[in-house]
Amino acid sequence: MKIPKLDVEYSTRLCFACGQDNPIGLKLKPVYDGEKVRAEFTPGEYHQGWDNVVHGGILYTLLDEVTAYAILCHGIYFGVTAKSNVRFKQVAPINEPIYISAWVTKLTRRLVETEGVLALKDNTVIAEGSSLFYVFARSRKTILWDMDGVIADSGSFHFAAWQEVFARRGTKFTKEDFTGLFGSRNDFIVRTIIDQDLSEEDVKLIAEEKENRFRDKAEGNIKPFPGVMKLLNSIKQGNFKSALASSAPKENIDLTCDELNIRSSFKYVVSGREVAESKPSPQIYLLAAEKLGAEPHDCIVIEDSPLGVKAARAAGMRCLAVTNTHPEQELKEANKVVDSLEEVDLITLIQRV
Repeated sequence: MKIPKLDVEYSTRLCFACGQDNPIGLKLKPVYDGEKVRAEFTPGEYHQGWDNVVHGGILYTLLDEVTAYAILCHGIYFGVTAKSNVRFKQVAPINEPIYISAWVTKLTRRLVETEGVLALKDNTVIAEGSSLFYVFARSRKTILWDMDGVIADSGSFHFAAWQEVFARRGTKFTKEDFTGLFGSRNDFIVRTIIDQDLSEEDVKLIAEEKENRFRDKAEGNIKPFPGVMKLLNSIKQGNFKSALASSAPKENIDLTCDELNIRSSFKYVVSGREVAESKPSPQIYLLAAEKLGAEPHDCIVIEDSPLGVKAARAAGMRCLAVTNTHPEQELKEANKVVDSLEEVDLITLIQRV
């Protein structure tokens, strides 16, 4: 069997089943719910075999395609169908939606076994199938997460802590100041608000006071943003490389990871103290990629701030931005912007960002 070269990312844009640029294609948009990949397709008159009945080849294509996405969600970048067994149980009329689902039943280093089902709206089963895939390449996709404003809904605690610290020094700190600087490292924030010429010792003291106040306020109160836990679990189950890269000090990262029980979701954690420059410098994301052994062009960064988006793009990485702390227009440099991670399944993250 001749296999395409795998040294570059292949495109699915003209795939007959899922390619969105194929004018005669099926244009499937599979989604992953953490257990199964699902899709919906309504066949028309050009998809029939017998009069008003969907062609069996189209039905098999639906099943095969969604099954291929199921193995993608388990970290298989390129697999080839070795064997398929399909049992057709019911005719499928045209102009009625077909619901496709598929899932992995067994995964080894070389082989993947799957099952899938086609059904009508009333749950009548059209076809059932099982397939065996050869594994030719595992995914190189790597996910890098920002923390505050992306994973943890902690902004109010940070803002209150900064306000108190700056007020003690006779300096006003507005919501606009906070929003513009959220995601930056503490020394960058202090020098921006008070004085660029502050001594290192003064900056350190102010930052430590702020973080102590933050942890007092946040402990026992940190909540994840909607969609975060489900996406973290999908990435982990799919064996995709992942790291947390936050400008926050390590003590804050430890607090958040422990409160949300997410430490095992990341192979590495990188804090702002490990790099010389704050975002929008790309240093923190480049360091995270280096630790994971990943190339920047294989990395997808999840961010919430304009400075973080700039850092990701400067690192040569793709970026998904979520409008938890900034409006969409301020995040336009990202490759994709969403209002909530509830809108993002694993397939969207690794294929559509």
